[in-house]
Amino acid sequence: MSKICQITGKGMIVGNSVSHSNIKTKRRFYPNLHIKKFYIPEEDRWVTLKVSAAGIRNISKKGISACLKEAFEKGYIK
Repeated sequence: MSKICQITGKGMIVGNSVSHSNIKTKRRFYPNLHIKKFYIPEEDRWVTLKVSAAGIRNISKKGISACLKEAFEKGYIK
C-alpha cells in the first residue's frame, strides 16, 4: 500500500532540504501513518486501516462509521 491516510487522504509532499550553505536538494515529507484496527459495532467486525494521527483524531470525534462513510464518498477507500 502507498503512504496515504485512508481517512483524511493525506499523502506525501515534496520540498527542499536546505543545508547550511543554502544548497537545496529535494526531499519528501511523509504523513504520520499508523496501521490500526478499529471495531465497528454496527457490523460486529474489525477493520484494519492505515491512518494518520489526524485521522485517528477524526475517528475519535466523529466515530468510525461516519468517517468510513466519508472516506468511501471521497474515494480514499475502495
